[in-house]
Amino acid sequence: MKKVLSLLSLVAFSLMIGNAVWAADKSKLDLKAGNEIFACNCGDECACKSMSRNAGKCTCGKDMVKAKVISVKAGQASLKAAGWDKERLFFLKGKYACACGPDCKCDTISQNPGKCTCEKEMKKVS
Repeated sequence: MKKVLSLLSLVAFSLMIGNAVWAADKSKLDLKAGNEIFACNCGDECACKSMSRNAGKCTCGKDMVKAKVISVKAGQASLKAAGWDKERLFFLKGKYACACGPDCKCDTISQNPGKCTCEKEMKKVS
């Protein structure tokens, strides 16, 4: 009985560690100048700063817009999109990430809770 409990504890611990590693990986976007990404179109005053590889709505409910990465430095990407009068800064690491699993490629991150572009609930990661 002790061996079974020990084995179950080890499996549960491994799943928790694996989930934490997955969440950490999903919470950060690896972007470079010239990349295109979908970003929140609400303006500088919006705190969600959502970004995704898919078109959709950001966590604050507005439509995202396709933007081009102008530069990346200090954990932030400077983005520019049609209709924006200036570049906007977005964090490369989200406090929330899409919880759709490893097969999903939306890579949605946000600073606020809500739904990702594939309609799954975002998961708090930091």
